[in-house]
Amino acid sequence: MEQRQIFMDTAGLALVKLDDAQRGRATYISKMIAAGGIGLFDASLNYLWDETVTELRKRVVNYDLEYFYSVAEKSDARRKELKTAEDLVKLDDSKLLNGAREIGLINEVGFRELDHIRYMRNYASAAHPNQVELDGLQLANWLNTCIRQAILLPDNVVVAAVKKLLINVKSKKMDDNGIRDTAVFLKNLSQAEAITLASGLFSTYTTTSSTPETLDNIRRLWPKLWEHVSEDARHNFGFRLGNFNASGDHEQAVLARQLIDLVDGTTYLPEEEREVEVNQALEELVQVHNEWNNFYNERPVARRLSDLVGQLGVVPKALTQKYVLNIVDVFLTNGHGIALAADPIYRDLIGKFDPEQASIALRSFTDSVISSKLQQEIPRQQWAVLLTIIEDKLTARPERELLDAIRKSDAKPHQLWMHSAIKRQLLQWSQGD
Repeated sequence: MEQRQIFMDTAGLALVKLDDAQRGRATYISKMIAAGGIGLFDASLNYLWDETVTELRKRVVNYDLEYFYSVAEKSDARRKELKTAEDLVKLDDSKLLNGAREIGLINEVGFRELDHIRYMRNYASAAHPNQVELDGLQLANWLNTCIRQAILLPDNVVVAAVKKLLINVKSKKMDDNGIRDTAVFLKNLSQAEAITLASGLFSTYTTTSSTPETLDNIRRLWPKLWEHVSEDARHNFGFRLGNFNASGDHEQAVLARQLIDLVDGTTYLPEEEREVEVNQALEELVQVHNEWNNFYNERPVARRLSDLVGQLGVVPKALTQKYVLNIVDVFLTNGHGIALAADPIYRDLIGKFDPEQASIALRSFTDSVISSKLQQEIPRQQWAVLLTIIEDKLTARPERELLDAIRKSDAKPHQLWMHSAIKRQLLQWSQGD
């Protein structure tokens, strides 16, 4: 009896925050009060959570349902089943809460408080058999939390601006002024907000029903938004592309690749995908290098390879040896002249070698193709440049000693592999390895 009275007195203080119209719509709160008034606190908690979920779903529908689904459901496969407001019931309460937090409908504090109520609803209410005893004050405090954090929580400025942006992206083709204003807005987003928005736009873009105007808008905004997205999030977009390919969603994979290519993001593709593409680019590069008109044809392929390894020169582990030897091969030229358009790209790629790759480049004179090429004057000149570029990358003592021996040797570059002093250095290196 005492706990029922405490509940009724304290719940009344929470309810005064709601106006008559809000109380009239809060059907589950009415049932909660009725259940709590007769001491059925576990059932009362269940009704309270039903009201909270109902309110959050209303907010989601009034905000942007497609955007919410793209953020709340991380699985591209399961997201296909989520289209209308009726599909919200397919999303469990945990994802509903997390999604509402990620798009900004509820703040971090509200999320934590509501998630605690969700936990108690699952383990202390009539929803499941349990031995937990609730008291009236707890229940009334939870009612107050749900009213503050879900029913009456106002939209913040960022949430309202993102909502307006999503409407503009989907409703009409944005003009230059609109794109410029949006770019300024994007700079003021936190990284978490930028990631959430990027995830939503990525999903909208890869939805095959999006209009050409929507796709145009996203393409123009994507590079500006990409600047504010974390490395982990960028890799996640690559994984999503990989998932499209793995599940046979080829149309979506094509669309996803368009966005990744738009920001030169091929380095964020899954390792398996990058390995295939890097290998193809290497083989094509060597092929055009050895054909007529290589001076004109090498640069586009070299540029594509550069895009694939990215600013940090990240190469799939299985291709390390092949990558280094191929880059050294084309950098040394075919002996007839330097491909001036491609040479700066090769120098940049060599400049990105890590110590392991630099070590392979240093010993590349033992490769028969490289050794044969070093018989010619221009490749010998390029070889000297190569040694200068990689010098500071050689960290192990055996490698530095090998470099010193190469430079002091009186052997011609193509004969280094036969020189006795060099042979000893190579033997020491292999034993040390």
